[in-house]
Order: sequence, then C-alpha cells, then structure tokens
Amino acid sequence: MQLHLKVWRQTDASTPGQFRTYTVADAHPDMSFLELLDVLNEQLIHAGEVPVEFDHDCREGICGSCGVMINGKAHGGLPQTATCQLYLRHFKDGDEITVEPWRAKGFPVIKDLVVERAALDRIIMAGGYISVKTGSAPEANAIPVPKANADAAFDYAACISCGACIAACPNASASLFTAAKVAHLALLPQGHPERHQRVLAMSNQMAAEGFGDCSNHGECQAVCPKGISIDAIASMRREYVRATVGL
Repeated sequence: MQLHLKVWRQTDASTPGQFRTYTVADAHPDMSFLELLDVLNEQLIHAGEVPVEFDHDCREGICGSCGVMINGKAHGGLPQTATCQLYLRHFKDGDEITVEPWRAKGFPVIKDLVVERAALDRIIMAGGYISVKTGSAPEANAIPVPKANADAAFDYAACISCGACIAACPNASASLFTAAKVAHLALLPQGHPERHQRVLAMSNQMAAEGFGDCSNHGECQAVCPKGISIDAIASMRREYVRATVGL
C-alpha cells in the first residue's frame, strides 16, 4: 500500500517548524505505525536527507514514549491503543496521514516529533515517597483492602505517563495524569499518611509547569491508551478539598 505522510519537521523549540510531505510506496498493512516511520527514515537516509526524529522504546504499549498526534488524534484515536500498537490495516491505500508532536506549553519540542516530557517526572517527584516503614514483607492479608479499592488503584496505576491526555485536552491539562498518581495511592493504606501533602504538592507542581485546568471535556479519557477514567479527577478533587480544610 502507498501512504502519503505529512510530517511536522522542527529543528528545536526556538526554531519555527513546518509540515513536509513524504510518500512511502511499500507500506504493508501488518506494519505498526512506528515501523512505517522506520521505513520512511530508511528512505530519507538513502536519499541523503535528515531522518525524522521520534520517540520509541518498548514498542509494546508499556513505556509510553511513542506518543504523537495522528490525523489530529493522540495515538491515532483507536480506543486504548498506543502509537506503537496502531497498525496500518486501519488506513486505506493512498491515504494522507498528518503526523505531529504533542502540543502543550509544558511539552516543548526537542526535534521533529520528540517533545520534552520531564514536566511529568517533576509532578511525580513533587508527590514524594511513601515513607511507611514496612520492614520485611508483611502477610498478604494482614491489612484488608476492599476489592473495589484494590481494583481501582490497579487501574489508575496502569498510567504509562505518555502525555496523550494532555495533548488531547483543549486546555492542555495534566489533571488525568496527576489524578491517576494521586488516586492510586490514596486508595491504598500505604498512601494514607502523606495523602494530603501529596495532593497539594502535585497539584501545585502541575500548575507551575504551565498545564491548564480540567473543564470536564473528557478528551483525556477518550485517548488514554490504558483506558483510565476521569473518575480519577473527581477523586483527586475530593482529596484536594480534604487537604485544604484539614479533614
């Protein structure tokens, strides 16, 4: 199959970027989207041109580094699918596909499709560590955790920090990302001692990084490759209110 790629090219954050159009004539429906970019880069290198920079690592939907906007949708728009899990069978022969980086103030462009996502690390760092000293491994049933809480905590902990929720949000809000980290620890006994300090510190850092606030559009939930619900945001807001009033 033949595909026409309209790819964002940008040298660095301080240099204006532009779209460049390339044609990949020998794409195969069973290729992943990242493999398509690999083939494009082989063409460019063979032609003596600069290859397209893009992030990737595990290529198994685990690391979250592969995120790009595809036809205006984070990760391509398929439910619970990272860019590396998107296959060309979902496109038609002759399609034009627009590929661009995450767009957010907190995600400055490094080069082409690669953005700096250290802001997410700083939000996590602001939350601090769990300081509870457990000693040796405790008996699994020593601290009962309701199954609903355990299941929800597991779902929130599935966040891979890809930033798709921020890129899709019209406010460039990091609320779903931050909420997943806050809510997952707030549901477990180990996270209780510092839960108030954690939610205040992470919320303040989120704002300091230049991310917007949540206005319940729900775009974040729609593009999350792990299907994390915006219920996490409601949980974070409850935690924030409790922390500010000292409950």
